[in-house]
Amino acid sequence: MKSTKDNLQVLHEDNHIIIVNKRVGDIIQGDKTGDTPLSEIVKQYIAIKYQKKGNVFLGVVHRLDRPTSGIVIFARTSKALERLNKMLRDKEIKKTYWAIVKNKPEKEKDTLIHYLKKNPKNNKSTTFPNPTPEAKKAILHYQLIKRLDNYFLLKVDLETGRHHQIRAQLAAIKSPIKGDLKYGAKRSNPDGGISLHAKAIAFTHPVSKELISIISETPNEPVWNSCT
Repeated sequence: MKSTKDNLQVLHEDNHIIIVNKRVGDIIQGDKTGDTPLSEIVKQYIAIKYQKKGNVFLGVVHRLDRPTSGIVIFARTSKALERLNKMLRDKEIKKTYWAIVKNKPEKEKDTLIHYLKKNPKNNKSTTFPNPTPEAKKAILHYQLIKRLDNYFLLKVDLETGRHHQIRAQLAAIKSPIKGDLKYGAKRSNPDGGISLHAKAIAFTHPVSKELISIISETPNEPVWNSCT
């Protein structure tokens, strides 16, 4: 099930920002598929709820890959967008992900440092252990938080935000994410997605300065349901 203006999972909204729980398969911005992006769906939701005529302003602050799910922040004003973009650059927005993997990592808790190089032709990032031309440094911290029947649940905190970073780095330690065929998983998930979910986010509101701390529900799917 993809998001629509009628089933949109809104986690927080005020005059300056709106935070939603992205479903597997939603795209954040328009692409060559021509599918309606989540940004347009959120605009439709705002237009109807607040009876706005004409164009609705909505700024995309960050993105999630199409096969992933979880928390996405949008800006409702240009002031909020500008400040959130700066906060993102300054690493003032803390994002925590949950990832389900088939293979247990060698260490239950570790910091991974790689150098990632994106290949636009196949939309994939290659990991290198050492600095490499055109490759960007990628840092994440993971911790094993639950053993499932046939899988393992990891909590992942990002220090950098690179293309396919979590997917590529976990694959590099031979723990590809469940369903992620592109990075070495053996089989796909029934919904065509991958078991990577943006679970929590915390930051200071760009205008009101209050602390915003959001936790989102994982997809209603058997393996995810066994995590809680």
